[in-house]
This record gives sequence, structure tokens and C-alpha cells, in this order.
Amino acid sequence: MLRTAPRLLRTICTTAANMFCFNSFYQAYQHKLKLALIGQSIFGQEVYKKLRKEGHKVVGVFTVPDKNGQADPLALAAEKDGTPVFKFPRWRAKGKPIQEVVAAYKSVGAELNVLPFCTQFIPMDIIDCPKHGSIIYHPSILPRHRGASAINWTLIQGDKKAGFTIFWADDGLDTGPILLQRECDVGQNDTVDDLYNRFLFPEGIKAMVEAVHLIADGKAPRIPQPKEGATYEGIQKKENAEISWDQPAAALHNWIRGHDKVPGAWTTINGQVVTFYGSSLLDASVPPGQELAIKGASRPGLVTKNGLVVFGNDGKMVLVRNLQFEDGKMIPASKYFSADETTALELTEEEKKIAEDIRAIWKGILSNIAVIEDSTDFFKSGASSMHVVRMLEEIKQKHCGLQLQNEDVYMATKFADFIQMAVRKLRGEDKEEELVIDYVSKNMNNMTVNMPYQCFINGKFIDADDGKTYDTINPADGSVIASVSSASLADVDKAVAAAKEAFENGEWGRMNARERGRLMYRLADLMEEHQEELATIESIDSGAVYTLALKTHIGMSVQTFRYFAGWCDKIQASEYGATIPINQARPNHNLTFTKKEPIGAAAGIVKIVHVPSSYSAFLALIGGLVGQHLSEHPDVRKVGFTGSTPTGKQIMKSAATNLKKVSLELGGKSPLIIFSDCELDRAVKMGMGAVYFNKGENCIAAGRLFVEESIHDEFVRKVVEEIKKMKIGDPLDRSTDHGPQNHKAHLEKLLQYCEAGVKEGATLVYGGRQVHRPGFFMEPTVFTDVEDHMYIAQEESFGPVMVISKFKNGYILLWDVDGVLRRANATEYGLASGVFTKDINKALYISEKLEAGTVFINTYNKTDVAAPFGGFKLSGFGKDLGEEALHEYLRTKAITVEY
Repeated sequence: MLRTAPRLLRTICTTAANMFCFNSFYQAYQHKLKLALIGQSIFGQEVYKKLRKEGHKVVGVFTVPDKNGQADPLALAAEKDGTPVFKFPRWRAKGKPIQEVVAAYKSVGAELNVLPFCTQFIPMDIIDCPKHGSIIYHPSILPRHRGASAINWTLIQGDKKAGFTIFWADDGLDTGPILLQRECDVGQNDTVDDLYNRFLFPEGIKAMVEAVHLIADGKAPRIPQPKEGATYEGIQKKENAEISWDQPAAALHNWIRGHDKVPGAWTTINGQVVTFYGSSLLDASVPPGQELAIKGASRPGLVTKNGLVVFGNDGKMVLVRNLQFEDGKMIPASKYFSADETTALELTEEEKKIAEDIRAIWKGILSNIAVIEDSTDFFKSGASSMHVVRMLEEIKQKHCGLQLQNEDVYMATKFADFIQMAVRKLRGEDKEEELVIDYVSKNMNNMTVNMPYQCFINGKFIDADDGKTYDTINPADGSVIASVSSASLADVDKAVAAAKEAFENGEWGRMNARERGRLMYRLADLMEEHQEELATIESIDSGAVYTLALKTHIGMSVQTFRYFAGWCDKIQASEYGATIPINQARPNHNLTFTKKEPIGAAAGIVKIVHVPSSYSAFLALIGGLVGQHLSEHPDVRKVGFTGSTPTGKQIMKSAATNLKKVSLELGGKSPLIIFSDCELDRAVKMGMGAVYFNKGENCIAAGRLFVEESIHDEFVRKVVEEIKKMKIGDPLDRSTDHGPQNHKAHLEKLLQYCEAGVKEGATLVYGGRQVHRPGFFMEPTVFTDVEDHMYIAQEESFGPVMVISKFKNGYILLWDVDGVLRRANATEYGLASGVFTKDINKALYISEKLEAGTVFINTYNKTDVAAPFGGFKLSGFGKDLGEEALHEYLRTKAITVEY
């Protein structure tokens, strides 16, 4: 008696991490088998197609009878190929095999039975009949969770690992020897659908084919299932999926997600059965909302703007996104008290024509239904999830202006409700409500500054999925600015899905290039219009001096948007699209041309180990796990990362999961060489700017100065004199020269950095201490007598620390400078560099020899949005600015036409 897999039909397939490429794997197998496929569903259909593609012969498909006049997907595929298809309602009668069925099975002469998904009981006469027996797919890591609802119980019991087993069938219930297993991690908010779509479905198909190959080549193992850890759970049906409220929140969440979407965890509200979908644990303070009594719950739920909040017996919370009523209607839980307020629309003649077109589309799908009535329910009439996609695509094809999503169908399953929803979308009545923004308001800098503190995802400001927050600190005084939403992995998935949808199907993707440029210009104009407010936020959030934030941080951002807005409608020009002469295959004529295309959804990650962006919350809300998840995400096609070199290496490893394009702007230890023939006062001024600009929190800061011996002492004296004139204080004060370090942890690292310099024998000429005032202020610091082997000569400080080394006098001829060049290049980094000299030949020679992406001559920090910016060596690769930056976000397609 055998039964495998739960009743779940889903078609979305993505590539799971940590699996190898099967194409080369398959090529290693030579032997092919005659197979009988026993089962049903999209999963069975895909296994069937893959096995045939790999050269195996499917001699018969044994599946279930048609339901409501519709054949199973496996049957449809097999019938299309001319493969014999048998549709038996049952294999046994009164406990014994039906001989006519057995005879029909034996007639195909199978060497192996493959059961990818089967809801029928198959007699042992059939199981043991073929030469190689039978193999079955089971969606759990056996021996745990034997039984038909294995995926459900994996989540209900809060397992950290999920997976599947392909095993040899025997006369027990999921007890046969193991052929192979695969496993994956279970996310905190994963549902049955999530696990199935992300891993069990796509990897299960591959593994079924691999198992058949192993059997064909005589290499398939038979590993007895261990007795330890074996469990069996019953089938989860609607009647036993009621929520028991006397449990901790985590158990409630696991119960709800373990039944999402089949069969659906339910409770009773106002005398009506209500099914819960889309749950997540909520780790936050109790949100405001309207109370809702729930039968059996000791505490009322709360209908909030984000959904229904329910409470476990431990006082912790679960957030439920969607509710479904007994009549099949599904609504956002946040709309519970307003669900019946919508009045029916009266349709125009044009809208009536559209409604009839949609009725015809429904009729084509629900061919078993004689007439599509207003009360016809799409799913109760026999449609499944695969029909949702078909229906929406047909509507889109006929009425391109009507853009519907899968969730729209689930929210309006009856025809009349569906038409009302579709018409509201056509009229624009479903447009997003006016953007609601929760602010933290502060009076400062002679203005009221409103600062959003939530995640901005898909055009809305929302709390983090798990409700978590963290405090962002004003580095000028250590006070809390606000509690900011701390984005979770679930939020990453939402953001990436929104970006992918916008790129592939949204208005942005359909918009012509010139219109996109117009919107980017408009964004730049808005930023400029609000530049004082933005600069104020940047100043209190990161510690940047206000005047610097206004001119550079915000000002250069405005310039960047304007620069790239101008490129939008010019990318196909010149080298961005070309015709290519190729050898003609006479008498035919060929035309080959190239086209530049956008690469897809891109992630920009700003997360630096001991650099401000890890802590600056308002302009970049991102953390280590979130950054890693973005790097690994299969729907992200490009990652641009600014941060530390070790983190950059990890980004590359993570990005390898789907071989996404990567550009990295990493650490630096930029050398600045100052010759005795320079304009000394200018060199002092520029040298100080090279180190102390933005209190040293500058990726291209001069990490080490090489000063010619004859001017060394005077240079140092002048630097110290100028430091003493610098005003350290409130970054919002227009006269302040030097603001606080970004974060307390960074300040502490800088103090340790200075201690290391002193310990190794460098001379601390000035500074090296925290300023005695509230906040995270560091004195501008000067070290001399720094030897090449010292820690501070090798490692980046990312702070206001000037590291000075001497080099000998007498560099007159070009080849005389090679000594100091060797020292300047003796670093693993190569982001920027500089030289001060009046000798232009010497300057140009050095610029050629310095191993850095940017070289400044008699200036420093002179960057522009039109100039390419990026490093060499361990400072990364790829360019962030200028025309070259466009290549990082484009792919080239070659097209050949014969005419």
C-alpha cells in the first residue's frame, strides 16, 4: 500500500542553492530504461518530460481519470507525445488487485516504475513487477514525517531542515530503502508553497531523473532507513486544521504556515469559519488596531494596518496577512472591518464588452461548465493554480491595459467579483492610496525635518516583516534619533520581487527611454529642492559637516542622477549598438548587429565593516544578513557593493549562486607622494583635505603620505599649525570644520589603531585621542617616522589619521623615483593615489606607474560624476561613475538575420 506526496499543484520553479549543474552529470550516463510513470500533477508532468529528454523510453503513463472534463497535466503531456495513457480510478477492489488493470500495466513491459507524485494505492503486484522495481518521491527527509502530509508537518513541528527522499518502494508506508536524499534550510516564515516552489519541486525533478540514471547504470544504492527518528503523521485535512489557541506564538505560526495554502488553518470569528494565510512572527511592541474577538482565544486579535495580530499564550504575537471566508472570498486581513463597504459598479458598454471577453476566457478554461454565471467560482469549478496563469495571460493578451496579478484571482474567485475587481483596476480606482509616511519630526538647523523610519518597498513605507527595529544614533551627542525598521530576509524577498515585477511587467519596464530620463531629471530636481533638509538628515545621521553634506553628499547625488538621466536615450548609440560584418554564406545575405539590454534587477549594497554605512540608517538600511541574501538571491542579476575587502570577497562567493554580475568598490590605502619641488602651501592644504575630508571617512582618503626628506619637517609643522585652527564641534554649525565619527564602535577602532601605531614605534605628533565632549569626536591625528612594515602603514584607518613616511632627497631623473614608487605600490589596495610636483614629466611618469584606479596630480578628492571611478587589486573592480559605469548594468545581445 503506497501513497506519496501531498495534494499540491504548483508550477513556479526556481533554482535552489547548493545544487550542482546536472547537465554534465547526465552526460556521464549511457544506459537507458523503459519506464512506467505512475502518478499525476505538474510535478509528474515535468519528471516525464525530463526523462524523455534524457533518452529514456516512457512505455506507459498510469494516471487518474479526468476531473470535471479536464485531463491531468501528466496525461495531457503524454497524450500529446503519443505515449500510451491509462486512466484507472483505482488499482484494487475489496483489497485485491483488479486483474484487468494489472494486465494493462504488464502489457507495456516496463523495466522500472517511477512514482513522482501518486495519490492512489498501488498493489505490490505492480510495485515488484518490473526488473528494477519501483522508486517513489517523498517530500521529507525520511524516516522523519512518513505519510501524505509530510511538507505540512515539517513546518508544523518547526523543523529547521526540509527536503525530500527518493526511495525503493516496499510493502510498508514510506519505509523502503533510501536511494538518495536532498535537504534545504527552512526559513522562519516559509510556507508549504515556499518550500515546494523553491526547492522540493525544481530539485525534486532533477533528483528523480538522477535516480533513474543511477539505476540504469547499476549504481543506485539501497540504504535501509534508520529506526531512530522515524515519525508518521496523519493526513492534514480541513476538518483537523482548526487552530488551537492555547499555544505559544511560535507554535501558532508554525500551525498556520504549515497549512498554508492547503488545507488552510482556520478558526471561528463571529460564527463564521475564517481561514488564515500569510503568517509571520511579530517581534515588536503591540501595534495600534481594532479588537476582533476570536473563538477560543484568551485575548482578542487586533486588526492593524499591516494585518491581523493574534497572541500566543506566551504573550508574543503572530501577524496574519490574509483571511478567507466560507464562501471562498479572500481579503487582506487589514480590511476585515471594511470588507463589505464596497458597492457594486455599474459597467459602461465598453466595460461590458470586456466582461464578456473575460467570460469567454473563463469558459475556455472551465470547459466542463455549461454557462459561466455571475456566481461561478473559478476554483470550485475545477481550476487550479496553473489555470490562474493561463487566464491572466489571456486577459493581458486581449486587453493589454488590464494588468492583473495571481493574488487578484485568489481575492475574487467568483466571476462577478472578478469583473468588479478588473473594472476597478481599469478605472484606476484600485490605485495605491496616497503615500502614507510615518515620520520622526525634529526641529533643527532652523527647520522642521521629517525623517521616515520604515523600510521603503514596492512604493510604500512599511514596517519590517518581523517588526524588528534598532536605534539609530546621532554621533554628535550620542542621542537616539529614532527606532528604525530593521529589514529582514523576508523584506529582501519582497523588495526583489517588486523590482523584478517592475522590470519585467511594470510601467518602468514598458516606459520608453526618454521618459525614464525625464523621471530621473525630476528626481534630481526634487532632491535639489529639498537639499537642505536632506543634508541636515545626512549630517545628524552620519556626522558629516552640514556644508560638506550639502555640497558633496547631496549635491553630487543630484549631479549623478542628472548625468545618467542624460544617458537614458543614448545607450544604443556608438559602441552601445553596432552592425558587424560577417562572412556571408552565399547566395544568402546576413546582417549581424548588437543590442544593449538592461541586465535586470540590481542590488546596491553599502555595508562596510567599520565604516559609516553599516550604521547610517536613514540613507541606507542594510545589514550583513540582508546584504548576503541580496547577493545570493536568484532574481538579482547584478550586485554593486561598496565596503570592506573581506566583505567584498564574501559578496563574490554569494553572487556565484547564479553567476550574477558584480562590481566592487572596496578598501583603500591610497598613497600621496609629495616632492620638494611642489608648491608647499598647496600641498599642505590638499594633503590635509586628502586625509581629513569628512573626518577621514572617505574611501579614497590618502592613507599614507610619502614626503621628501628636505621638506618633511616643514610640511609636518604647517600641518599641525593648520590642525590647531580647525574647529571641532556640532556638524550643523556652519563654521565647524571637523565633525564626529559615524559611530561609537568606529571611534573605538580608531583609538585602537592609534595605540597600535605608538606601540610599533611611530611618532604621534598630534591627536590620537577622543575629544572630551559628548558624541564620538576624534582629534585630527598626525603620525611620523612610519616604517613600511608597521600596521598603520599597511592598514586603512577610515578616519582622521595622517600617516607620514619620509623618502630621501634627490629625485631629479625619472628613474630616481622608482624607489618611492615601489613603496607606494607595496600595498594590496589600489583605489586612488596622488602626487605633488611642479615637474609635469615626473608627474605623468608617476601617474603611469602608480597601481591605482584614480591618480590626482597637484590636487586631491577632485572627482566628478562624468569620470570613471573604481579601483585595482583588492580595492575591487568595475566603475561607479561616468560612461563606463553603464557597462556594469547592461548585457550585449548579438542578433543575426538572414535575408
